Amino acid sequence: MKQTAIIETVTEDPRWDAMGLAELAETAGSATFRHLELAGLSAACLGTDDARIATLNAEFRDKPTPTNVLYWPSETHAPEAPGATPPQPNDPEFAEADAAGIAPEAHVTHLVVHGILHLLGYDHEDDLDADLMENTEIAILMSLGIDNPYS
Repeated sequence: MKQTAIIETVTEDPRWDAMGLAELAETAGSATFRHLELAGLSAACLGTDDARIATLNAEFRDKPTPTNVLYWPSETHAPEAPGATPPQPNDPEFAEADAAGIAPEAHVTHLVVHGILHLLGYDHEDDLDADLMENTEIAILMSLGIDNPYS
């Protein structure tokens, strides 16, 4: 079953264009939706710099520091119990990748998968939820030929 994601990509930093963020986001989104057997969904991805993401993080989460993923779902999809799979919905800076010894393209693909899972209600606030989210990320990334980012 081939399901294509609709991922709108906006870049505020030309380094993201040079990396091919739009193509990476589309590939990661398609793999995520295919793995979860979801169709007809879309997401937007913003490629910006540390200063802008710190401003957004401060504005929306009261944390005035850079972060690698911020998300705003159109609906809340949080599960009822820790470790439970969220219900299905109804209808840059590359220092982090360099420090971890990960190819920037693989790292960005992982961040897009991570962000989409957040939009779908996955989280990592407690150990059970973190295990579920990480295992789902690993399976999606492996389907794209990307190694486990947590090992």
